[in-house]
Amino acid sequence: MNRGFIIVESVISNEMLQTETAPAARSLPPELQSPRAKLVYLYLTTNGEATIGELADDLGMKKISLYGVLKTLRKQDLVAAENDTYTPA
Repeated sequence: MNRGFIIVESVISNEMLQTETAPAARSLPPELQSPRAKLVYLYLTTNGEATIGELADDLGMKKISLYGVLKTLRKQDLVAAENDTYTPA
């Protein structure tokens, strides 16, 4: 039985080594204590904006919980709302 070997040559170009990095995420404000508030805030700062439905679907949270979290974030001037869309302030 003849066993053959395959030689694989690894070729990595400089272009392959250069990677794009995402913009630096905002650091969490110290007043955020709730894990849910931190999650929602980070989501909004990463995505720029979202509706309650998008937040609920993407984060796996109930809408009723999100309304409370967003109300708190708005009181702390960390999130702004226009119509049904929330954005980081």
